[in-house]
Amino acid sequence: MGFLSNLNTKIHQTKLAVTEPVAGAKALATGFSITMRHYMEQQLKIKPTETIQYPEERREQYPRSRWRHVLTRYDNGLEKCIGCSLCAGACPARCIYVQADENTDTERYSPGERYAVKYEINMIRCIFCGYCQDACPTGAIVLRKDFELADYTREDFLYTKEMLLEPAPLADLIPLTAVGTVDRTAEPVK
Repeated sequence: MGFLSNLNTKIHQTKLAVTEPVAGAKALATGFSITMRHYMEQQLKIKPTETIQYPEERREQYPRSRWRHVLTRYDNGLEKCIGCSLCAGACPARCIYVQADENTDTERYSPGERYAVKYEINMIRCIFCGYCQDACPTGAIVLRKDFELADYTREDFLYTKEMLLEPAPLADLIPLTAVGTVDRTAEPVK
């Protein structure tokens, strides 16, 4: 029995030694043919690909794209975030941290009883699912289409409340009565 099993093993090894180079050559030929087909399609303009010159031109985002987080404000400048931490509870990646405090009559940051003193998102852990946006009862956190989120250090990916909060409307910062009009018909001052 030992002689026959050794003979079968040697025959099998001989077949593999002959078929492996043939299979390798066939795989190489298939790969080269696919590459050559794509190259010829581009050269002969059969199926040309559209090249976007990125910094100057931008490809349109899909309608349901979700990228950068933004904390929104009301028209009067108050923050919409009331510090309820529902966004942090809904986050599957556990990348949101909210610390709330009470509003006072002298210092009012949001229309509710509380506001977010500290609001942080670890963008390295975020999976951009949008659950935080869905869970927010006031619509304070929204995911906008700004997709350029690259940075160089890990610390820069920890977005704080100041980084996330959209700017206050200018009408509240500078009253319109304080802004004068320019008389364009008057003589220039020398």
